Amino acid sequence: MSSISRRFEDLSWSNASKEAARDGSTVVWPFGACEQHGPHLPLATDTVFAERILFEVLKKLPVDVPIWSLNTQSLGFSPEHQSFPGTISLSGGLLFQLVLEVGSQFAEMGFKRLILFNAHGGQIGLLQAAARQLRVKSPSLAVLPCFLWSGVEALEDLIPQEERIEGLHAGLAETSLMLSLCPQLVGSERPVGGRVTYGAQTSMTPPKGWTLEGSAPCAWLAKELSDSGVIGDSRNSEDVLGESLKHALVEHWFSLFTSLMSSDWPLFRT
Repeated sequence: MSSISRRFEDLSWSNASKEAARDGSTVVWPFGACEQHGPHLPLATDTVFAERILFEVLKKLPVDVPIWSLNTQSLGFSPEHQSFPGTISLSGGLLFQLVLEVGSQFAEMGFKRLILFNAHGGQIGLLQAAARQLRVKSPSLAVLPCFLWSGVEALEDLIPQEERIEGLHAGLAETSLMLSLCPQLVGSERPVGGRVTYGAQTSMTPPKGWTLEGSAPCAWLAKELSDSGVIGDSRNSEDVLGESLKHALVEHWFSLFTSLMSSDWPLFRT
């Protein structure tokens, strides 16, 4: 287990140069957002998740692994929540350009990989597109756009199916995880939100095969679905569940980072 600082900004310029030159040198850039998460969760919810889970993952890696964490990008692309006070959203073009500007400089330094470690679901597609364009601009840099909650198989045993599908924002999972990570930031309310009633047909129920998010999604706005900003059911949230979610997320990403850092993937044809 590592006890050293993994913060990129803690390096001197000479050490940054040495680290960049190492085989498999990797920078992880956490992405959050400043957006409403209902009346009970902080605006920084996604930022807290990205920072805290990444910190726990990197802490478990051996000290000699050449991986460093950049400062969290705490302002994201959140137009779907702008009707709620407190939300601050960058334009898609600005965030896109920011990834290109920062990423290309890491490529020029000689780093081999950049992981975009994102905890905000509303900017998944944007970061994927930015990652592709960054590869064109800086072909020597492997760019891996990741979403915190994607591919975590243990979630199926922890979160009911209805909430995994319908609980898009500030529901059971996010409230429980925040109760585990920063309980002092969680309010006393446990709202149910979204004009989707589990098991019943409503005006907001998607037709067969379609979902608000998923394989056939809809570009939704929070105000269209919820008066509170919550899209899901937070009533059964608890810190015990949050601890299980934290463990599942940390173990999932620790496993992926371990396998990545022990490989030379991805290697591209030139």
